[in-house]
Amino acid sequence: MDGRKVHVKNRKREEMEVQQILHMNGGTGETSYAKNSIHEREAIIKAKHIVEGAILDLYCSVFPESLGIADLGCSSGPNTLLVISEIIDAISLQCCKLNRSWPEFRVFLNDLPGNDFNTIFRSLPGFYEKLKKAKGIDFGPCFILGVPGSFYGRLFPSKSLHFVHSSYSLHWLSQVPQGLEDEMGISLNEGNMYLVKTTPPLVFKAYLEQFQRDFSLFLKLRSEEIIKGGRMVLTLNGRRSEDPSSTECCSIWELMSQALNDMISQGAIEKAKLDSFNLPYYTPSVKELKAVIETEGSFTLQKLDIIEMNWDGNDNDDNKTIIFDKFTSGRTVANSIRAVAESMLATHFGEAVIDDLFLRYEKNVVEHLAKEKTKHINLVISLIKRE
Repeated sequence: MDGRKVHVKNRKREEMEVQQILHMNGGTGETSYAKNSIHEREAIIKAKHIVEGAILDLYCSVFPESLGIADLGCSSGPNTLLVISEIIDAISLQCCKLNRSWPEFRVFLNDLPGNDFNTIFRSLPGFYEKLKKAKGIDFGPCFILGVPGSFYGRLFPSKSLHFVHSSYSLHWLSQVPQGLEDEMGISLNEGNMYLVKTTPPLVFKAYLEQFQRDFSLFLKLRSEEIIKGGRMVLTLNGRRSEDPSSTECCSIWELMSQALNDMISQGAIEKAKLDSFNLPYYTPSVKELKAVIETEGSFTLQKLDIIEMNWDGNDNDDNKTIIFDKFTSGRTVANSIRAVAESMLATHFGEAVIDDLFLRYEKNVVEHLAKEKTKHINLVISLIKRE
């Protein structure tokens, strides 16, 4: 068989595997994403002024009677409708100022098929009721639909959207990069699930190239779905440093690798299991992000902000009324990572080891926070579709 056909076949299979196993923990339990997404909520709140600026610029330049909005990687829980609420509030206030009728809102909530869409749908009647009470009976209709599928494929009809938002999703790759093993099938990044200081250059290169392909494809696909002059605001984990193994992006996963290696040393899991597990994840630098946008060419970068946040979303340095300790923060961080990564870890290592793994991980996080308070680096970009 042609080697190129085999490569394409393997790539499609790996893309399908990521789509099937990558999803936030559903429901409302202790380890659910709904209960452990404070950090993501803070990121949305801190990026609010950028979202509002972009949507108002768009609205006042087109004044559409029907406004198409998509939130990609919406997940489920209290954050899911937060951005939509902010957008509706901003547009309705602007309409009142201009003495214009409200547009109708066509809202599309997208995530991978494994997402807990049922929880979202159950929340909609209450959301609609709040809108009616807050905006009055003259408020334009709002239609909210779920759109399961990967945003690395087409999701919407051509030129059907005015505004696209995505928060905390685009650092997830469509697949694990190719070329992470040598000719004998041995891991080039042995003992690690993600990038570290000792990772070979070939692995760094593979991750960067996978991100470049994925993000370029994402921009190309959205350019087909968004009207000319349409806007996008995207928030993703990134880094200030040009070093892809910087602690600002890799420490949180290195602590997980350490927990897995501890379990290997005690015979709880096999070493081969860890060596064959690699995160489909990449945190680009500002330079890398800008380069893809410029090379792909469909969008103009209007604004780029860098937002730093503590690992513990509850730990707000400006809040002097609450005393935080490393143990509370360690538990919060461990639960937040579990809500995000448990589906992948359980699929690969087995559900039986998950509780033990996250107890060890929590201990590692506590020890890390006792030495330094590492920050997440969030890159927020505002883009406009070129004419």
